[in-house]
Amino acid sequence: MFMYFFPIFLIVTSNVIYNICQKSTPQSANPFSALLVTYLTAALLTLIAFPFYKTDKSFFQSFSDLNWTSYALGAAIVGLELGYLLAYRVGWNLSVGSLVANIILAIMLIPIGILFYKEGFAVNQIIGVVFCLVGLILINK
Repeated sequence: MFMYFFPIFLIVTSNVIYNICQKSTPQSANPFSALLVTYLTAALLTLIAFPFYKTDKSFFQSFSDLNWTSYALGAAIVGLELGYLLAYRVGWNLSVGSLVANIILAIMLIPIGILFYKEGFAVNQIIGVVFCLVGLILINK
């Protein structure tokens, strides 16, 4: 049961820290300098953590399983990081900016999940989407 909930806990905890850090990055800092330090820190932590995930492949062999998704994810992460940093700099509140972005994201992922990953979508989920849309309207008034 722990391994079922731990990833969600990690996502939520990391997202809280992520948004606080994005909101707290000095306005005077060049966003790309901030991103460079962020990614160097992430690369270092990844290198340190690498040996703790045991597989039958060596460090260099493990790269043979990768495809285009790692490069696309890297580009997406830069857009995500820059988007949040700029959103907070232009005045989005910590509590609202992330909420609006994540609700819109969740709604946009619904048709992708249905069409490309054959995920189901029940009536109660449709009702949930309606509540999210109403919430978006209310939170931005």
